[in-house]
Amino acid sequence: MFKVLVSDPISDLGIQQLMDAEDVVVDKKTGLSEDELIAIIGEYDGLLVRSQTTVTDKIIEAGKNLKVIGRAGVGVDNIKLDAATKCGVVVINAPDGNTITTCEHAFAMMMALARHIPQAYAKTIGGTWDRKTFLGVELRGKTLGVLGMGRIGSEVAKRAKAFGMEILAYDPFLTAERAEKLEVKQASVDDVVRGADFITVHTPLTPETRHMISRPQFEVMKKGMRIINCARGGIIDEMALVEAIDNGIVAGAAFDVFEKEPPQADHPFLSHPKIIVTPHLGASTVEAQENVAIDVSEQVLHILRNEPFINAVNIPPVAPSVMNKLQPYFTLGEKLGSFVTQITAAAIREIHVEYAGDLSDVDTQPLTRYIVKGVLSRHFAEDVNIVNSMHLAKTRDVNVVITKASKTKGFTNLITVTLKADHDQEYLVAGTLLQGYGERIVQVNKFPVDIAPEGHQIFVSHNDKVGIIGLVGTLLGENDVNIASMQVGRKIVGGAAIMLLTVDKAVPKHVLVKLAGLPEINTAEEIILL
Repeated sequence: MFKVLVSDPISDLGIQQLMDAEDVVVDKKTGLSEDELIAIIGEYDGLLVRSQTTVTDKIIEAGKNLKVIGRAGVGVDNIKLDAATKCGVVVINAPDGNTITTCEHAFAMMMALARHIPQAYAKTIGGTWDRKTFLGVELRGKTLGVLGMGRIGSEVAKRAKAFGMEILAYDPFLTAERAEKLEVKQASVDDVVRGADFITVHTPLTPETRHMISRPQFEVMKKGMRIINCARGGIIDEMALVEAIDNGIVAGAAFDVFEKEPPQADHPFLSHPKIIVTPHLGASTVEAQENVAIDVSEQVLHILRNEPFINAVNIPPVAPSVMNKLQPYFTLGEKLGSFVTQITAAAIREIHVEYAGDLSDVDTQPLTRYIVKGVLSRHFAEDVNIVNSMHLAKTRDVNVVITKASKTKGFTNLITVTLKADHDQEYLVAGTLLQGYGERIVQVNKFPVDIAPEGHQIFVSHNDKVGIIGLVGTLLGENDVNIASMQVGRKIVGGAAIMLLTVDKAVPKHVLVKLAGLPEINTAEEIILL
């Protein structure tokens, strides 16, 4: 018989399946102090919390029988993940339970924005009957740009279609096939920015998405467009948005999130007549609160019964013999995944991993999770980890294929990661561990190289002509970018070639643009492997 402690207020409906299970006893004890929890946690197999209980290192260490900690929600900031992992306790959350409620809030914000509902309400209850000021626009026939076509973005697109809107959709994992299935038009960020009447964002906040809409984007937008953010503060440059509204480019905005929450009292959003704000209410519905509890309860049951589960946010236990053999490759695998996705210019359909040599006779599933995490981390940031990476790939219709071979092209071990993307494009990187030298990248696409996967790098594709290396070195030197190492790869003299340079610091975007503009240079991209 398993025992589960519920230490925060959660409705009985949310945990009904736990309470109904014949092999589970559920105790609800809320408002406990840390010492009180420490005193009783040792008798429980599972702990279910929301945001009130802080699950500290001491509580986890005292939970000698704990197998799982469930968070009825998305964030796990109140749970010490390192301690849970160290003690072999699986931590799970419920990332899908608030999909519909966040989608509906975004749509409500879009409609309120189109019809000036909050402003008209405030004026009407203030005693002014004003029908002329609040001339709105219809959604029907308008183009909605959706930046981020994950669970929430896809649901928003479905509802927008029902309102007669045309959808321009961007997502780094949105393939042409999936776009057709969703009845949306696959687009780039620039396409969305230039073509949309309304824009709604549904991406994680990453270095790539931070201020993805800022002054350069506002300058090329349709005059009179409207913008909604119910995802993460910081995706849209707040001060640039205020300028765009004041300059007549943007007709209005609706925000549920801020770069800093709660915002300062003098934040311009709070007093601007053309901006609607709510206090991060995206997941705040009765149904969503129940759904996340239902979702996490189901996974707690699976874990207690030793059944397959999803939505774990830390490392599940791995057999020591497997861990000892694979652990030296974990960092290499993640970096290979990160590297190849940074040189991929199209939506990814398949991640193909080939293990050769020493790795061909061992269960490489834990290592595969690191590689897939590396591929996805560019676009999911902290939302992806080594436990949920396979699940996230599946939700984006990205197929993961594993093959093994005994031959390694002369290496003791070799990991080859190939991304198959839209338009039949393929991108490849291969790496190995060399005794005495550590991690090495030994192939990029069809070109052999030998370089450590670390720090800031510049990947250049070019034509093999005399003087190209000198031009690149001169330009970088003129822009205070120091080259630490350089590798050049080519198959035939005078044909296609690549340069892979390790540099001492981040490369400014304008320098990359200048590099790409040099004679015989095809592309120049920064690769970050920190």
